Amino acid sequence: MEIEQTKTTHDAMGAYLDDVTAAMHAVDPGLLTTALEWLEDAYKEGRGVYIAGNGGSAANASHLAEDLAKGALADDNAKRFRVLSLTDNTPFITAVANDIGYEEVFAFQLRQFAQPGDILIVISGSGNSPNIHRAAEWARSNGVKVLSFTGFDGGKLQQLSDLQLHVPINDMCKAEAVHAVLMHMIVDMLHDRFKRKT
Repeated sequence: MEIEQTKTTHDAMGAYLDDVTAAMHAVDPGLLTTALEWLEDAYKEGRGVYIAGNGGSAANASHLAEDLAKGALADDNAKRFRVLSLTDNTPFITAVANDIGYEEVFAFQLRQFAQPGDILIVISGSGNSPNIHRAAEWARSNGVKVLSFTGFDGGKLQQLSDLQLHVPINDMCKAEAVHAVLMHMIVDMLHDRFKRKT
């Protein structure tokens, strides 16, 4: 029985990894290069980078913000990324959600911090989260570029994005897993670029 269960687990692991790998390879590398260039330019120009998502995508948003702030540059580099995860101020988020509406929790923060030329990174597996749409709409109306990470068919967010890193897979967990890999790639590649230029 234990051998059968091990084989079943092994088969499930293989199938899962096959799906994630195929979805990863379906992402356009040219768009990934453009995302890298956007972020490199934002760093050089001192532009702000704001990141938002819900649920597992909120966790990815926090992780990416931490990696850009800490991992994209050598620790002794005096100049840092101006990056903020819009998912992390729980009291503020709950105040806006309670008093105004959950669809405004990210756009409201952008109104306080974002300037023309900044970047908003939004993460939505479905591409159909109303609070992500509001943030993207506000950003585009105020000169802030929108980079999105999506899954499934991209949802409405594809029309609200200036640049979309789309993962064509109809599974939320697998889309989020590929998003996490792409984000780690971006940080590692930025670190390598900055290291070569110092």
